[in-house]
Amino acid sequence: MFQKGLKDVVAVHTKIASVEGDIGELRYRGIQVGELITNHSFEEIAYFLWNGKFADRNESYTLQEGRDLPAHVKTIIDALPTETPLMDVMRTATSAYAHPAFTNQPIEQQARQLTASLPVIIARHYRNANGLPIIEPDPTLSHTANYLWMLTGNKPADVHVEALETYLKLTMEHGMNASTFAARVTISTESDLTAAVTSALGTMKGPLHGGAPSAVIELLEEIGTEDNISPVIQTKLENGERIMGFGHRIYKTEDPRSILLRDKCANLAGQDGWLDLATAAEKEIIELLEAYKPGRKLYTNVEYYAAAIMRALQMPPELFTPTFSAARMVGWTAHSIEQLSDNTIFRPQSVYVGKKS
Repeated sequence: MFQKGLKDVVAVHTKIASVEGDIGELRYRGIQVGELITNHSFEEIAYFLWNGKFADRNESYTLQEGRDLPAHVKTIIDALPTETPLMDVMRTATSAYAHPAFTNQPIEQQARQLTASLPVIIARHYRNANGLPIIEPDPTLSHTANYLWMLTGNKPADVHVEALETYLKLTMEHGMNASTFAARVTISTESDLTAAVTSALGTMKGPLHGGAPSAVIELLEEIGTEDNISPVIQTKLENGERIMGFGHRIYKTEDPRSILLRDKCANLAGQDGWLDLATAAEKEIIELLEAYKPGRKLYTNVEYYAAAIMRALQMPPELFTPTFSAARMVGWTAHSIEQLSDNTIFRPQSVYVGKKS
Protein backbone atom coordinates (compact mmCIF):
# COMPACT_ATOMS: atom_id res chain seq x y z
CA MET A 1 0.00 0.00 0.00
CA PHE A 2 1.29 3.44 -0.94
CA GLN A 3 0.46 6.48 1.18
CA LYS A 4 2.23 9.70 0.32
CA GLY A 5 3.96 11.00 3.44
CA LEU A 6 2.94 7.77 5.25
CA LYS A 7 -0.38 9.44 6.03
CA ASP A 8 -2.56 7.21 8.28
CA VAL A 9 0.00 4.37 8.08
CA VAL A 10 0.50 2.77 11.51
CA ALA A 11 4.21 2.18 12.13
CA VAL A 12 4.39 2.12 15.94
CA HIS A 13 2.56 0.67 18.91
CA THR A 14 3.03 3.09 21.80
CA LYS A 15 2.01 3.42 25.42
CA ILE A 16 3.09 7.05 25.70
CA ALA A 17 0.19 9.07 24.32
CA SER A 18 -3.05 8.78 22.37
CA VAL A 19 -4.45 11.53 20.18
CA GLU A 20 -8.14 10.98 19.37
CA GLY A 21 -8.92 13.65 16.80
CA ASP A 22 -12.55 12.66 16.19
CA ILE A 23 -13.54 13.16 19.83
CA GLY A 24 -10.98 15.81 20.75
CA GLU A 25 -9.14 13.80 23.36
CA LEU A 26 -5.47 13.71 24.35
CA ARG A 27 -4.12 11.28 26.95
CA TYR A 28 -0.64 10.78 28.34
CA ARG A 29 -0.16 7.10 29.20
CA GLY A 30 -3.91 6.62 29.41
CA ILE A 31 -4.67 9.60 31.64
CA GLN A 32 -6.61 12.60 30.34
CA VAL A 33 -4.16 15.46 29.89
CA GLY A 34 -6.49 17.84 31.73
CA GLU A 35 -6.26 15.71 34.85
CA LEU A 36 -2.48 15.59 34.61
CA ILE A 37 -1.88 19.30 34.17
CA THR A 38 -4.24 20.13 37.04
CA ASN A 39 -2.59 17.85 39.56
CA HIS A 40 1.06 17.64 38.50
CA SER A 41 4.01 19.88 37.67
CA PHE A 42 6.01 19.82 34.44
CA GLU A 43 8.74 17.87 36.21
CA GLU A 44 6.30 15.26 37.54
CA ILE A 45 4.66 14.71 34.15
CA ALA A 46 8.06 14.38 32.48
CA TYR A 47 9.02 11.65 34.96
CA PHE A 48 5.68 9.95 34.27
CA LEU A 49 6.20 9.97 30.51
CA TRP A 50 9.72 8.58 30.82
CA ASN A 51 8.99 5.90 33.41
CA GLY A 52 5.30 5.04 33.15
CA LYS A 53 4.80 5.93 36.81
CA PHE A 54 5.11 8.94 39.05
CA ALA A 55 8.08 9.53 41.31
CA ASP A 56 7.67 8.53 44.93
CA ARG A 57 5.89 11.35 46.76
CA ASN A 58 8.61 11.22 49.40
CA GLU A 59 11.18 11.93 46.69
CA SER A 60 11.78 15.53 45.65
CA TYR A 61 11.98 15.19 41.86
CA THR A 62 13.39 18.14 39.94
CA LEU A 63 15.15 18.84 36.66
CA GLN A 64 17.96 20.85 38.22
CA GLU A 65 20.55 18.30 37.12
CA GLY A 66 21.51 19.41 33.65
CA ARG A 67 20.96 23.15 34.11
CA ASP A 68 24.70 23.68 34.51
CA LEU A 69 25.93 23.27 30.95
CA PRO A 70 29.26 21.52 30.38
CA ALA A 71 32.11 23.94 29.71
CA HIS A 72 32.55 22.77 26.11
CA VAL A 73 28.83 23.31 25.37
CA LYS A 74 29.03 26.87 26.72
CA THR A 75 32.10 27.47 24.57
CA ILE A 76 30.30 26.24 21.46
CA ILE A 77 27.24 28.42 22.09
CA ASP A 78 29.37 31.50 22.75
CA ALA A 79 31.48 30.88 19.64
CA LEU A 80 28.52 30.77 17.28
CA PRO A 81 27.67 33.96 15.38
CA THR A 82 24.98 35.90 17.23
CA GLU A 83 22.81 35.89 14.11
CA THR A 84 22.66 32.07 14.07
CA PRO A 85 18.99 31.03 14.35
CA LEU A 86 18.12 29.59 17.75
CA MET A 87 16.91 26.26 16.36
CA ASP A 88 20.33 25.76 14.77
CA VAL A 89 22.10 26.71 17.99
CA MET A 90 19.96 24.22 19.91
CA ARG A 91 20.75 21.45 17.45
CA THR A 92 24.49 22.17 17.49
CA ALA A 93 24.73 22.49 21.27
CA THR A 94 22.67 19.36 21.87
CA SER A 95 24.80 17.30 19.51
CA ALA A 96 27.85 18.29 21.59
CA TYR A 97 26.55 16.06 24.40
CA ALA A 98 27.47 12.99 22.34
CA HIS A 99 30.57 11.96 24.24
CA PRO A 100 31.14 8.79 26.31
CA ALA A 101 30.87 10.46 29.71
CA PHE A 102 27.30 11.41 28.77
CA THR A 103 26.13 8.61 26.49
CA ASN A 104 27.32 5.88 28.89
CA GLN A 105 24.81 7.06 31.50
CA PRO A 106 21.40 5.35 31.81
CA ILE A 107 19.16 6.67 29.03
CA GLU A 108 16.54 8.11 31.40
CA GLN A 109 19.26 10.14 33.09
CA GLN A 110 20.33 11.42 29.68
CA ALA A 111 16.71 12.37 28.96
CA ARG A 112 16.51 14.37 32.19
CA GLN A 113 19.73 16.24 31.47
CA LEU A 114 18.82 17.05 27.87
CA THR A 115 15.40 18.32 28.95
CA ALA A 116 16.93 20.46 31.70
CA SER A 117 19.65 21.82 29.41
CA LEU A 118 17.56 23.02 26.48
CA PRO A 119 16.03 26.11 28.17
CA VAL A 120 19.52 27.05 29.36
CA ILE A 121 20.89 26.73 25.82
CA ILE A 122 18.03 28.86 24.48
CA ALA A 123 18.47 31.57 27.10
CA ARG A 124 22.27 31.72 26.74
CA HIS A 125 22.21 32.27 22.99
CA TYR A 126 19.22 34.62 23.18
CA ARG A 127 21.03 36.89 25.61
CA ASN A 128 24.27 36.66 23.62
CA ALA A 129 22.41 37.63 20.46
CA ASN A 130 20.87 40.65 22.19
CA GLY A 131 24.10 41.84 23.81
CA LEU A 132 22.87 40.99 27.30
CA PRO A 133 24.88 39.43 30.16
CA ILE A 134 24.36 35.73 30.78
CA ILE A 135 21.96 34.86 33.60
CA GLU A 136 22.92 31.72 35.49
CA PRO A 137 20.24 29.18 36.51
CA ASP A 138 18.53 29.68 39.86
CA PRO A 139 18.30 26.37 41.76
CA THR A 140 15.40 27.67 43.87
CA LEU A 141 13.12 28.02 40.85
CA SER A 142 11.03 25.43 39.02
CA HIS A 143 11.83 24.35 35.46
CA THR A 144 9.41 26.88 33.95
CA ALA A 145 10.18 29.77 36.30
CA ASN A 146 13.91 29.28 35.83
CA TYR A 147 13.50 29.48 32.04
CA LEU A 148 11.79 32.87 32.32
CA TRP A 149 14.40 34.02 34.85
CA MET A 150 17.29 33.15 32.53
CA LEU A 151 15.64 34.89 29.58
CA THR A 152 14.86 38.14 31.36
CA GLY A 153 16.96 38.38 34.52
CA ASN A 154 13.76 39.17 36.44
CA LYS A 155 11.93 36.88 38.83
CA PRO A 156 8.78 36.04 36.84
CA ALA A 157 5.28 36.82 38.06
CA ASP A 158 3.30 33.81 39.23
CA VAL A 159 0.60 34.52 36.63
CA HIS A 160 3.16 34.23 33.83
CA VAL A 161 4.78 31.09 35.22
CA GLU A 162 1.37 29.45 35.57
CA ALA A 163 0.32 30.32 32.01
CA LEU A 164 3.60 29.22 30.42
CA GLU A 165 3.79 26.01 32.45
CA THR A 166 0.29 25.06 31.31
CA TYR A 167 1.38 25.51 27.70
CA LEU A 168 4.59 23.51 28.22
CA LYS A 169 2.74 20.62 29.88
CA LEU A 170 0.19 20.49 27.06
CA THR A 171 2.81 20.40 24.30
CA MET A 172 5.42 18.04 25.75
CA GLU A 173 3.92 15.12 23.82
CA HIS A 174 1.48 14.69 20.91
CA GLY A 175 1.78 11.26 19.33
CA MET A 176 3.54 10.38 16.09
CA ASN A 177 4.20 13.87 14.76
CA ALA A 178 7.02 14.51 12.29
CA SER A 179 9.74 15.33 14.83
CA THR A 180 8.85 12.40 17.08
CA PHE A 181 8.94 10.10 14.07
CA ALA A 182 12.36 11.49 13.15
CA ALA A 183 13.64 10.76 16.66
CA ARG A 184 12.31 7.20 16.56
CA VAL A 185 13.79 6.54 13.11
CA THR A 186 17.22 7.72 14.27
CA ILE A 187 17.22 5.81 17.56
CA SER A 188 15.96 2.68 15.73
CA THR A 189 19.40 2.43 14.10
CA GLU A 190 20.80 2.03 17.65
CA SER A 191 22.29 5.48 17.45
CA ASP A 192 22.46 7.51 20.67
CA LEU A 193 19.84 9.71 22.31
CA THR A 194 21.60 12.95 21.39
CA ALA A 195 21.48 11.95 17.71
CA ALA A 196 17.77 11.17 18.02
CA VAL A 197 16.82 14.51 19.55
CA THR A 198 19.13 16.36 17.17
CA SER A 199 17.15 14.78 14.32
CA ALA A 200 13.96 15.89 16.02
CA LEU A 201 15.19 19.46 16.43
CA GLY A 202 16.10 19.61 12.76
CA THR A 203 12.60 18.44 11.90
CA MET A 204 10.92 20.87 14.29
CA LYS A 205 12.72 23.73 12.55
CA GLY A 206 10.59 23.27 9.45
CA PRO A 207 7.70 25.75 9.21
CA LEU A 208 5.22 23.01 8.30
CA HIS A 209 5.78 21.42 11.72
CA GLY A 210 7.09 23.79 14.37
CA GLY A 211 5.95 27.03 12.76
CA ALA A 212 5.53 29.75 15.36
CA PRO A 213 2.12 31.30 16.09
CA SER A 214 3.35 34.70 14.93
CA ALA A 215 0.36 35.16 12.63
CA VAL A 216 -2.01 34.78 15.59
CA ILE A 217 -0.18 37.54 17.46
CA GLU A 218 -0.45 39.73 14.38
CA LEU A 219 -4.20 39.07 14.35
CA LEU A 220 -4.63 39.95 18.03
CA GLU A 221 -2.50 43.07 17.62
CA GLU A 222 -4.62 44.12 14.63
CA ILE A 223 -7.78 43.66 16.72
CA GLY A 224 -6.27 45.54 19.64
CA THR A 225 -9.47 46.04 21.67
CA GLU A 226 -12.67 44.05 22.20
CA ASP A 227 -14.68 46.61 20.22
CA ASN A 228 -12.65 45.79 17.10
CA ILE A 229 -13.12 42.01 17.15
CA SER A 230 -16.16 41.75 14.89
CA PRO A 231 -15.18 44.50 12.41
CA VAL A 232 -11.68 43.07 11.87
CA ILE A 233 -12.83 39.45 11.54
CA GLN A 234 -15.78 40.26 9.29
CA THR A 235 -13.52 42.18 6.93
CA LYS A 236 -11.07 39.30 6.75
CA LEU A 237 -13.79 36.73 6.11
CA GLU A 238 -15.43 38.87 3.41
CA ASN A 239 -12.02 39.17 1.74
CA GLY A 240 -11.53 35.40 1.84
CA GLU A 241 -8.65 35.56 4.31
CA ARG A 242 -7.81 32.69 6.66
CA ILE A 243 -8.31 33.37 10.36
CA MET A 244 -5.12 32.17 12.00
CA GLY A 245 -5.36 30.02 15.13
CA PHE A 246 -8.52 28.19 14.06
CA GLY A 247 -8.78 24.70 12.57
CA HIS A 248 -6.52 21.64 13.04
CA ARG A 249 -5.40 18.80 10.78
CA ILE A 250 -6.11 16.07 13.35
CA TYR A 251 -8.80 17.42 15.66
CA LYS A 252 -12.27 17.43 14.08
CA THR A 253 -13.72 19.02 17.19
CA GLU A 254 -12.15 21.39 19.71
CA ASP A 255 -8.44 20.87 20.36
CA PRO A 256 -8.36 19.70 24.01
CA ARG A 257 -5.13 21.62 24.56
CA SER A 258 -6.83 24.81 23.42
CA ILE A 259 -9.73 24.23 25.81
CA LEU A 260 -7.36 23.80 28.73
CA LEU A 261 -5.29 26.84 27.78
CA ARG A 262 -8.51 28.86 27.43
CA ASP A 263 -9.58 27.78 30.91
CA LYS A 264 -6.20 28.83 32.28
CA CYS A 265 -6.43 32.22 30.59
CA ALA A 266 -9.99 32.65 31.91
CA ASN A 267 -8.78 31.90 35.44
CA LEU A 268 -6.19 34.62 35.00
CA ALA A 269 -8.69 37.15 33.64
CA GLY A 270 -8.00 40.68 34.80
CA GLN A 271 -4.34 39.96 35.47
CA ASP A 272 -3.12 40.41 31.90
CA GLY A 273 -4.82 42.39 29.13
CA TRP A 274 -3.62 40.15 26.33
CA LEU A 275 -5.09 37.04 27.92
CA ASP A 276 -8.37 38.93 28.43
CA LEU A 277 -8.46 39.99 24.78
CA ALA A 278 -7.75 36.45 23.56
CA THR A 279 -10.58 34.88 25.58
CA ALA A 280 -13.04 37.56 24.44
CA ALA A 281 -12.00 37.33 20.80
CA GLU A 282 -12.25 33.53 20.61
CA LYS A 283 -15.99 33.44 21.30
CA GLU A 284 -16.83 36.08 18.71
CA ILE A 285 -14.51 34.62 16.09
CA ILE A 286 -16.04 31.13 16.38
CA GLU A 287 -19.54 32.61 16.02
CA LEU A 288 -18.48 34.54 12.93
CA LEU A 289 -16.75 31.50 11.41
CA GLU A 290 -19.92 29.47 11.85
CA ALA A 291 -21.97 32.23 10.24
CA TYR A 292 -19.63 32.68 7.27
CA LYS A 293 -18.57 29.03 6.90
CA PRO A 294 -21.46 26.93 8.24
CA GLY A 295 -20.70 23.29 8.95
CA ARG A 296 -16.92 23.68 8.75
CA LYS A 297 -16.52 23.31 12.53
CA LEU A 298 -13.50 25.57 12.76
CA TYR A 299 -12.45 25.63 16.39
CA THR A 300 -9.53 27.21 18.19
CA ASN A 301 -6.25 25.30 17.95
CA VAL A 302 -3.40 25.26 20.46
CA GLU A 303 -1.47 27.96 18.59
CA TYR A 304 -4.17 30.53 19.33
CA TYR A 305 -3.74 30.56 23.08
CA ALA A 306 -0.03 29.81 22.79
CA ALA A 307 0.23 33.09 20.91
CA ALA A 308 -1.75 34.94 23.58
CA ILE A 309 0.47 33.56 26.33
CA MET A 310 3.70 34.33 24.44
CA ARG A 311 2.48 37.88 23.80
CA ALA A 312 1.54 38.31 27.47
CA LEU A 313 5.08 37.20 28.37
CA GLN A 314 6.49 39.66 25.81
CA MET A 315 8.40 36.84 24.15
CA PRO A 316 9.74 37.78 20.72
CA PRO A 317 8.78 35.48 17.82
CA GLU A 318 12.25 33.91 17.59
CA LEU A 319 11.59 32.24 20.96
CA PHE A 320 8.29 30.58 20.01
CA THR A 321 9.48 27.42 18.25
CA PRO A 322 12.47 26.99 20.61
CA THR A 323 10.09 27.16 23.60
CA PHE A 324 7.81 24.61 21.94
CA SER A 325 10.87 22.40 21.41
CA ALA A 326 11.91 22.75 25.06
CA ALA A 327 8.58 21.19 26.02
CA ARG A 328 8.60 18.54 23.29
CA MET A 329 12.06 17.31 24.35
CA VAL A 330 10.21 15.22 26.93
CA GLY A 331 8.15 13.47 24.27
CA TRP A 332 11.10 12.92 21.94
CA THR A 333 13.16 11.29 24.66
CA ALA A 334 10.23 9.22 25.97
CA HIS A 335 9.59 7.85 22.47
CA SER A 336 13.29 7.12 22.00
CA ILE A 337 13.35 5.14 25.24
CA GLU A 338 10.26 3.22 24.19
CA GLN A 339 11.67 2.52 20.71
CA LEU A 340 14.79 0.93 22.16
CA SER A 341 12.74 -1.24 24.51
CA ASP A 342 11.38 -3.24 21.54
CA ASN A 343 13.37 -2.09 18.57
CA THR A 344 13.02 -2.75 14.86
CA ILE A 345 14.84 -0.47 12.47
CA PHE A 346 12.54 1.59 10.25
CA ARG A 347 12.93 0.54 6.63
CA PRO A 348 9.91 1.44 4.48
CA GLN A 349 9.87 0.64 0.78
CA SER A 350 9.81 3.03 -2.14
CA VAL A 351 8.38 2.58 -5.63
CA TYR A 352 10.52 3.70 -8.56
CA VAL A 353 8.52 5.87 -10.97
CA GLY A 354 11.35 7.28 -13.11
CA LYS A 355 12.44 6.44 -16.63
CA LYS A 356 13.88 3.11 -17.63
CA SER A 357 16.48 2.69 -20.35
